[in-house]
Amino acid sequence: MAIGQTLATSFKVEILDGIHNFGVGVIRATTAADTFKIALYSTLATLNSTTTVYTTQDEVTGTGYVAGGNTLVISQAPTSTNTETVAWLNFENSSWANATFSADGALIYNSTQGNKAVAILNFGSTKTTANQTFTVTFPASTSSAAIIRIT
Repeated sequence: MAIGQTLATSFKVEILDGIHNFGVGVIRATTAADTFKIALYSTLATLNSTTTVYTTQDEVTGTGYVAGGNTLVISQAPTSTNTETVAWLNFENSSWANATFSADGALIYNSTQGNKAVAILNFGSTKTTANQTFTVTFPASTSSAAIIRIT
């Protein structure tokens, strides 16, 4: 079992199909952004580029954590600059208060679009909290650091 650090391959195809809406575009019948969530997983989880949807298998259990994880807030809507060939977006940090559990990684997924996988995060090691706040800290919102970058 392993947790990779990657964008889901299905997500890359779905972007081209216009399935995910991180902004307020009028691609579909609504101008509302989709809802994106982050679920946490144990070391037993197998998450990688072939992950296509959210699953409860090997999802974290414990005090302060509810299956399905937290709703993410987009801190940087999809953007780019005229001088770069990178498009990116980012999320605000996500926290679980009074938490007691261990997590090795996470899955960002689109709950509006059938729980489709977006990105898999590997924490590098098991992170444990005991009756404290557990926070997933996202990197800076720049073209070189944002959590989702398309180059």
